[in-house]
Amino acid sequence: MNAALKLRTGGEILVDALRIHGVDTVFCVPGESYLAALDALYAAREAIRLVVCRQDGGAAYMAEAHGKVTGRPGICFVTRGPGAANASIGVHAAHQDSTPMILFVGQVGSEFAEREAFQEIDFRRMFGQMTKWVAQIDRADRIPEYVSRAFHTAMSGRPGPVVLALPEDMLTSTAQVADAGPYRVVQAHPGPADIERLRELLAAAARPIVILGGTVWDAVACDDARRFAEANWLPVACAWRYQDLFDNRHPQYIGDVGLGINPKLAQRIRDADLLLVIGPRLGEMTTVGYTLVEPPRSRQTLVHVHAGAEELGRVYQADLPINASMKAFAAAAAAAAPVDGSAWQAAAQQARQEFLDYNAKRALPGELDLWEVMQVVRETVPEDTLIASGAGNFSAWAGRFYPYRSFRTQVATSSGAMGYGVPAGIAAKIAHPHRTVVSFNGDGDFLMNGQELATAVQYALPVVFLVFNNGLYGTIRMHQEREYPGHVWGTSLVNPDFAALARAYGAHGETVRRTAEFAPALERALACGRPALIELVYDPQIITPNTTLDAIRAQALGSRR
Repeated sequence: MNAALKLRTGGEILVDALRIHGVDTVFCVPGESYLAALDALYAAREAIRLVVCRQDGGAAYMAEAHGKVTGRPGICFVTRGPGAANASIGVHAAHQDSTPMILFVGQVGSEFAEREAFQEIDFRRMFGQMTKWVAQIDRADRIPEYVSRAFHTAMSGRPGPVVLALPEDMLTSTAQVADAGPYRVVQAHPGPADIERLRELLAAAARPIVILGGTVWDAVACDDARRFAEANWLPVACAWRYQDLFDNRHPQYIGDVGLGINPKLAQRIRDADLLLVIGPRLGEMTTVGYTLVEPPRSRQTLVHVHAGAEELGRVYQADLPINASMKAFAAAAAAAAPVDGSAWQAAAQQARQEFLDYNAKRALPGELDLWEVMQVVRETVPEDTLIASGAGNFSAWAGRFYPYRSFRTQVATSSGAMGYGVPAGIAAKIAHPHRTVVSFNGDGDFLMNGQELATAVQYALPVVFLVFNNGLYGTIRMHQEREYPGHVWGTSLVNPDFAALARAYGAHGETVRRTAEFAPALERALACGRPALIELVYDPQIITPNTTLDAIRAQALGSRR
């Protein structure tokens, strides 16, 4: 062994590796199974910020959201068994959203392994289907190797989560070992033949549409994609939850593709003769249940660009599959000579008008007009504001009526799991402390991770949390009325006073029941300099921006007659 190497504990080797790989923030719920790593984080407290959360699921969501807004692996530590089980929701979100993330899980000591010891779980079996790689580090001298592989795996191809289990005795053992160097991102590039074939397909098209989505983007790639679309006069849509990849105010932006899609946009996609899909996996949400693009061979000529080679051909046999990062592809596409887009320019302009018409105000019941609420938000907050959102029908207001202007202003998960909005807002503020962050939450959604409001208060993070309170699990109630009209069961909620709850945590809290009350409440929340919650109490009939519960029920009953 090289005598010059310092003798370190496994915990110290691990934290040194995190520093080498550029980690500056770690989210956790402390546990006795990784105390040695926690002690090493104490020694590194000037370099790595430790954010202690109130529940492992909230911590994992924060790590996922941090990975999403920074483009680097989000880091989370939890303890064995219950901690890992709670954190699995964040791992699943990272898997479905292709977000780089590394979850470190404390594990029982090796002398107790395979005995179903206290809180013992086989993490390879538990996390196997929702990670890119899951492993256990049994020797301290192999920590640099495992951690290096974890970072490279999380960031390569289609990004995603990695789980590493850390036996308690491994972290306290000592070793003399050299550190690895920082990870390097490896992504594929399109070949010249790919770009030339794309130009040929574009030149032959009459009704092309571009759909942007997925990860492995940066601001430069978004700008290149814009220049490519402008040069060829291509109409551009964004996949659900990835609306910040193209300025929504741009005259060639025609809407988002997913839940709540504009029916006219859906028909345009079905009628397109060329779909240029750059980044999305073309999963269930993006294809509206695999109906807009039918597997395995779509009616439309399909060009599918994706960072993960394993994704190309997995569901759809594209006419032109291109394995490339978004940055490499967008740069090559922008540099290529444009084709004549005059044949579809009028259609692109019409599609833009249909987008604007779809987002026009509609009359809905109640004293609080949520359309007006969104107008106040969009007119009040800065352009670089980060909008975090949980899951539920309420999120349609942020997804549809807030114009995302630039890259990494939308922080939402396409996995559809509830409880994301609060931890995502916190993680976004930690990553970008000088930017405004507004977090959208439903009433049921908020109470799944609302305890992390304590984390926001503890770390003095002035996030504005909006809670949409209609006393319902709204999405499920909507489906219930469609499938079993009038049989209301299991979807009603009795809620606390959310504003009072916020004040109890030490945050600013207000309740808004009328439209005129919202603008001054938002101004006060933004100016208070601490976490702030605004409870929006509105008519439960407003189930989507387009319709009411009574209308859905009447339609369902009418179809059964």
